[in-house]
Amino acid sequence: MNQANEALLEESMPTTQSPRRILLLMSDTGGGHRAAATAIQAALENRYPGAYTFDMVDAFRYYTPTPFKHMPRLYPLWVNHARSSWGTGYRISDGPHRSKLVMGSFYVSWRRGFRRLFDEHPADLVVCVHSLFNHNAMRVLQDWPTRPRFVTVVTDLVSTHAFWYNNKVDLCLVPTQTAYERGLRYKMQPEKMKITGLPVHPDFVAGLTDKQQAREELGWDVKKLTVLLVSGGDAMGPLFKTARAINDQKLDIQLVIIAGRNAPLKAKLEGCDWNQTTHIYPFTEKMAQMMSGADILVTKAGPATISEAFVAGIPMILSGHVPGQEDGNVRYVIESGAGVYAPGPTRVAEVLAEWVSRPPDFRQRYADAAKQIGSTDAASQIADEIHGVAQAAQIVVHHPRRSPRSLLSHRLRPNIARPRGGAL
Repeated sequence: MNQANEALLEESMPTTQSPRRILLLMSDTGGGHRAAATAIQAALENRYPGAYTFDMVDAFRYYTPTPFKHMPRLYPLWVNHARSSWGTGYRISDGPHRSKLVMGSFYVSWRRGFRRLFDEHPADLVVCVHSLFNHNAMRVLQDWPTRPRFVTVVTDLVSTHAFWYNNKVDLCLVPTQTAYERGLRYKMQPEKMKITGLPVHPDFVAGLTDKQQAREELGWDVKKLTVLLVSGGDAMGPLFKTARAINDQKLDIQLVIIAGRNAPLKAKLEGCDWNQTTHIYPFTEKMAQMMSGADILVTKAGPATISEAFVAGIPMILSGHVPGQEDGNVRYVIESGAGVYAPGPTRVAEVLAEWVSRPPDFRQRYADAAKQIGSTDAASQIADEIHGVAQAAQIVVHHPRRSPRSLLSHRLRPNIARPRGGAL
């Protein structure tokens, strides 16, 4: 290493005990990315109080041009109304060479915004929880004379896309053995990957309680078999039709429906007549309490909800999945013995009726299988891995075509203050 680079490395070494800055890259394209980022932040704050400050940024919304900036709004419309095209696009782009071509085409229009992102949110460490950001974010950072350390946390369980894997990152944390093996297939260096499980918020784990206590606190019937119906934070998929199909079965249950952030759906559900006691909620922070109080979970195959159900030990009826990224989740739940797949409202209602007719030990076998898979400390493991990476100095990026003088001038350029509109 030449003297100029040695000087840059010394500059990048921490010289004070002030909190280090972590940039969490995510987007509200589905609820799982924000849930993972929030869980990671909470675990770091619990385990290393005062050691870090955080910026959580929706990179699509604030740092990409049209049409990408509208992805948080377009994503649920796409997967709800054009599922086959989403799945086709997912599979066509899933490969080491094809994914690079796609990322390269995105980079042309994203690079200016991503440069502004890192100017407006200077960080000692970047944690990326979205598959579409790590390649182009790293490509932009490779143009800096020094760059922050970079950790990817994979938030898909099994059917992990090639976009997730980038050997230029410092560490890639994956949730399952299958995700690890897919990384090897996509030429990831094994020493850069670790299996940690999917992060579940520490407050969720702490909020789990016994069934009777949960029902009493929620105002539910403590004796009635309870079915919890959810479909992600945005209530994606045919949740209304599923609820009505269950209602048509006239089962001896109490039904709990989470309408998420979909206020019109909640109002529509509240306007219905029900054949059983039915509780309808908007988006809630009491999911741990609700899973504790429920006997059966009906849900789409989203990774965040599945991981919480594993931790809670609640059997699942999977009502559907997003083609491509959630294909493997269905197999994972079925093969683990934690639940079954019943696509479509009619099939869900039929399977639920069968489950209700069975003795309790039938459902308990599914519950026990789910509990065996659940990882209560995945967020803590991830926090520890991130903390370990954060102790290292920033990376000196080698620019063979640049002189040391140009590197130093880039490193020492004034940081022009800009509005931090991307922070959430």
